[in-house]
Amino acid sequence: MEKKLIIYTDGASRGNPGKGGYGVVLLWGNTRKELSAAYRMTTNNRMELMGVIAALETLKRKGLKIEIYTDSQYIVRAIKEGWLSNWLKKGFKKVKNKDLWTRYYELSKDHEITFNWVKGHDTNIMNNRCDFLATTAADNGPYLVDEGYESGMYS
Repeated sequence: MEKKLIIYTDGASRGNPGKGGYGVVLLWGNTRKELSAAYRMTTNNRMELMGVIAALETLKRKGLKIEIYTDSQYIVRAIKEGWLSNWLKKGFKKVKNKDLWTRYYELSKDHEITFNWVKGHDTNIMNNRCDFLATTAADNGPYLVDEGYESGMYS
């Protein structure tokens, strides 16, 4: 049986926009890794997407089968309903977060990724852990600069 990388992600923003953070749990067999980071000014959708990007950027291998679990309808629908494909075809005209979607797209080419939506703030232990990581980062820093947001390039 081929191993699959399982990734749980969540993003948080204290105000929208406001201070934000993301949380990630990566599971590979019995190995578990957690990631989080905070930003001084950002949006919730950007943090949701940054969680996915941060997880993919940590990977050392290409060609992995990956299951990503997120409570972000924004991300799941963008992938499953073809929004991202349409944005790419149209050059991201009038699409927010172009910088992050482009970054995600480039990373996604190296893997076979499936997205799954989970209900946030519910009974999913890993989603709740990601929420804790994201909100703790957003509340406590240290804060990075979300260059795409603060420069106005995100819109």
